[in-house]
This record gives sequence, C-alpha cells and structure tokens, in this order.
Amino acid sequence: MKTYLDCIPCFMEQALRVGRLSTEDEAKIKEVLDHFGDMVKELPLESSPPEIAMHVYDRIKQITGSPDPFKHNKIDHIEKAQKLYPHMKEILGESDNRLLDAVKLAIAGNIIDLGASKTFNIEEDILKSLHMDLTINDFSAFKKHIDKSDNILYLGDNAGEAVFDKILIEEIDKPVTFVVREKPVINDITKEEAKLIGIDEVAEVVSSGTSAPGTVLETCTPEFRKIFNDAEMIISKGQGNYESLSEIHRPIFFLLKAKCRVIAEDIGVEEGAHILMDNEKR
Repeated sequence: MKTYLDCIPCFMEQALRVGRLSTEDEAKIKEVLDHFGDMVKELPLESSPPEIAMHVYDRIKQITGSPDPFKHNKIDHIEKAQKLYPHMKEILGESDNRLLDAVKLAIAGNIIDLGASKTFNIEEDILKSLHMDLTINDFSAFKKHIDKSDNILYLGDNAGEAVFDKILIEEIDKPVTFVVREKPVINDITKEEAKLIGIDEVAEVVSSGTSAPGTVLETCTPEFRKIFNDAEMIISKGQGNYESLSEIHRPIFFLLKAKCRVIAEDIGVEEGAHILMDNEKR
C-alpha cells in the first residue's frame, strides 16, 4: 500500500507522542519534529507507511537515546490481556465454531495499537469487538488453506494482542512459525514479549530481521524471506503488515481492524470494520 497525504499528519502526531515518551528534553523533541519536517519534503509516497515509519522511529531512537519507549506499555497490555485469557478460552469452549471465533478474537485483539490509537480499554473493547460481524469474511477459504497446509506462517503485530494470537494458534493445531520484529518499534512484539506470553510454547518464534512496524520484505533478512516464500499459508495480523504486504501475491490472509480512514478506504470498507481477507481474491 502506498503512503497517502493523509498519513503525514499522523506520522507527525506519532513522532511528537513518541518523542515525549522517550525524553523530557524539549530540545530533543523539537529535533525529532524538525527531522520529520525535513523528511516530508522528500517523502516518497510510493513507499508503504511502515517503510517511512521505520526511518522515523530509528531516528527518534538516535536523537533521544531511548531504544524502547513503549516497554512499560507493552508489559501492561500483556498483563491485562492475559487476565482475559481464561475467559476467552471459556467462550471458545462453548462455541459452535471454535476456529471462527478464535479468528474473531484475534482480530478483536488488534485494537491494542499505540500507533493508530492513543487510548483504549482492553477489557471493554475486546469483549465488545468479539461480537462484531466480519465485514470481509473469507473464513471458508481460510479454513481450506489451514486444512491443506503443513507450513503456516503467522506474522505478529502488537505485543498485547499476541495473547489472542496464541489462542488462535492453539485452535489451528498445526505447526506454526510466529514472526516478531527484530527490534522494538512502537508496541510491536519482539522475541522478548513472545517468550513472556508463551508463544514459543505453541509455535516456532523467528524474527523478520526488520525494525519496521510491518513486514517490509526489502528490509528483512534473506533467511526470513526464504521462510516467507516457502510458506504454504501466511496469516498477517494488523494494519502495518497489511500496509507492507497488500500488493504481494502470496497466499496471505489479512486479519485486522481498519482503525483509520486511509486503511478503510484502501480496503473498501467503513472505518472500524473487522476483516478476514484472502489476498488472492483481491
């Protein structure tokens, strides 16, 4: 997905927010904003938002000296999500279609996004979102791919929502490779958080090798690109992975909540829609 002009104010707002989380030094925060202002002049709109965000966040780290400003947020979100885990398992235990409801739960977890959302109530929003219908519902194709695939790649997104990804992986009940970011970026999941959640107990955990808040293949390691190209089925969580992979012709299923107007319009849905989309049908 290309970067739209509407994305630029969002980047600036994120830069200010992350700058304030990273340091109390007003001069450094101003330097962060100045850097992004200079970037706007040469901003390649044909690049995906995660490509641009990678450079913005890497520069913020350099200026502020803070490698993981969302660390405490990630731990807090994981702890709150883990408190919901037993109740979510109970819901699935009473379900007539456990796999479909596990998909809906994983998508509901996508609300935990400090890039797109400033605030949210995990407990209330997850339970409310769980009962929403899927605006795009390619579950039949999703199920068929799972049944015939022995090699499933699951692209993680935010740390807190990975608790619900774990539930979906448990329901898939096949060998899964779960992908994390190489370095901390926003509140995206890394190997550290994956181990804390216990993802390593239900899947093989690998890094994509990129610090982008998405799967920008050109910035991933050759080892990961081989895993990606060899995968029989790819489950892609969240907006960042959609933004970076929407034009890639692979058996990808996008699971996300359209949390901003730009994403919603690109997909062709209303803002707030819950989506399970087969990329091969686009």
